[in-house]
Amino acid sequence: MADEKLRKLLSPVRLASLTLRNRVFVPGHTTNFGLHNEPTARLAAYHAERARGGAGLIITEAIRVHPTSAGRSISLGSFTDASVPAYQRVTDAVHEHGARIFAQIMHAGRQANGDATRTAAWSSSPVAWAAGAHVPHAMGRRDLATVVDAFAAAARRMRRAGFDGLEVHAGHGHLLQQFLSPHTNRRADDYGGSLANRMRLTHEVLAAVHAAVADLPVGLRISADEFLPGGLDPDAMVEIVARLRAEHPLAYVHVSHSAYHGSWSLATQMADMSFGHAPFRHHAARFSREFPDLPVLAVCRLDSLPEAAELIAAGEADLVGLARPHIADPHLVRKAAAGRQHETRSCLACNQGCIARVEASLPITCVVNPEVGVEREWASAWRRPTAPRRVLVVGGGPAGLAAATAARRAGHRVTLAEAADDLGGQVRVAARVPGRERLGLLTRDLAAEARATGVELLLGHRVTAAGARDGGYDDVVVATGSRPARRALPGGPPVLDLWQAVDLLAAPDAGAYVVLDDDGTWAASSVAEALARRGARVHLVSPTASLAARITTYSRLALLRRFTELGVVVHPLRTVRVVDGGTVALTGPLAGVDVPVDDVTAVVDAGPPAADDTLFRHLDAAPDGPRIHLVGDANAPRTTLEAVYEGRYAGAFLGRHDSPDAAAVALAY
Repeated sequence: MADEKLRKLLSPVRLASLTLRNRVFVPGHTTNFGLHNEPTARLAAYHAERARGGAGLIITEAIRVHPTSAGRSISLGSFTDASVPAYQRVTDAVHEHGARIFAQIMHAGRQANGDATRTAAWSSSPVAWAAGAHVPHAMGRRDLATVVDAFAAAARRMRRAGFDGLEVHAGHGHLLQQFLSPHTNRRADDYGGSLANRMRLTHEVLAAVHAAVADLPVGLRISADEFLPGGLDPDAMVEIVARLRAEHPLAYVHVSHSAYHGSWSLATQMADMSFGHAPFRHHAARFSREFPDLPVLAVCRLDSLPEAAELIAAGEADLVGLARPHIADPHLVRKAAAGRQHETRSCLACNQGCIARVEASLPITCVVNPEVGVEREWASAWRRPTAPRRVLVVGGGPAGLAAATAARRAGHRVTLAEAADDLGGQVRVAARVPGRERLGLLTRDLAAEARATGVELLLGHRVTAAGARDGGYDDVVVATGSRPARRALPGGPPVLDLWQAVDLLAAPDAGAYVVLDDDGTWAASSVAEALARRGARVHLVSPTASLAARITTYSRLALLRRFTELGVVVHPLRTVRVVDGGTVALTGPLAGVDVPVDDVTAVVDAGPPAADDTLFRHLDAAPDGPRIHLVGDANAPRTTLEAVYEGRYAGAFLGRHDSPDAAAVALAY
């Protein structure tokens, strides 16, 4: 039955006038690979790799139709005819590998960040998207006409660039949704008030786009639910879609959800591992029932092809979109079609290399796939023959496993030694925290790849400096990780480091815990949440001014909601002072009065860890011996994102770090 479902998923399907080779599409997702708001060769190579990997349809990230929506120069836009050749290079690259490609056109509206461009954001009403955000300009009639014309002009350019179709984005809280929604539309003119008035701009845009490209299919992306008080819900969106398709020949409806709003709603747009698989599939199912003759595209946290195939088999969608899984493994469709599903790299839904970097105005990458956006340079490097070397990798965490598999792929003889009886390092510990289990997929996939490629694994084997130096190795990769912090509180409650705290999570406890969070990462927040779920009273204390500052907003907004539900008390700009063996006081520079916390069972120290670099120091002090490579937390404590990249880079370029290939890869990021 599972094979039947997968076969249906991978079978050809008609979409308007087009035949797609399967029902899998890559939905629009921001890459930040643009330059001067135009696509680059890097973006063309990125999409070409997913087309080569077997996707039936690729939908571009949002192409802004007007400079007031540009926000940043690394976003995509089409403001003049001069942009056409750059887009043509993208469509040519995708078509070369047999996939279809649609251009998603949009105006971001009020959340267009004008800090870089010094432009005012446009919206239906002067209502900011979040506390502290700029108040947008309420559009006048000339502004509205300008946007409608801009949509039509962008559509004509995309047609000239060779796109197979268009997708008008009326979801995710962007401009068209800002007019559709009573939550954001406070107007009293012909574009506000009644539903017919609130729909007027979307009608005008669709009419203009269809007139501009009458021979191309045009789909519509919507948010089925804004998750906002007084906002759009599925009932309202069903009525809106019914009215729109009565007047416009929609090729499909692409059903997403959320609004770009500073609340839990935004967190659903990039649902992380805390949400579970396919948490919003019921939205697509609703539209499939309501509009059986209108193709429905489903999206969001469809983690794998077998899981996505369930929606097709159940009649809940006609096509399924996997964005982050295609970032993690661009060849997941081709692998499944060849019966190699077990080789697919799993998306962790961690949001660390994708949306977190978008938020920081950086190009996307991926924890499990460091080659994202650098496909051309890595492909060239892998093709170069290398003289085989004998390599010892010390440490079986993400950095060590990545180094070992890369070195093996490059043609070297590789031995990986791990002092523990299991692979995974700190990720194995982190994956034991409830809600963070998907992190274990990283270790599972890397370990499977290491075994499949012929890496010799020595578990329960502690390497000495003498053994590494005198073992006949050409290279030693030191990936020994880091150790958690545990600062003393003399006279106070017991202090646990993070690993000790994780050991406590198997049993319920109604005690009080104070979690010290210096770094603002998942380490402290996930343990605090897990302690609260088992009945503990939890105080999360940080010397910084914000909560979980190094967790992307898209995940942090969901975390805040869970903290509220669980009663976790957050204390920014505070530190801990001991009162007695069971009581601490929380004090800070802006606090007039210390906050006492009584009956403290333990303090959990989630402070900065320390690099476990003893082996490196011994090897580095020797006047001769093998070449040494230091990667991951042993180099400097950071995250799995850096660990996997450093391991991959070190293993791939052993003995040739000064080569043009190595430089090309390093500089391409």
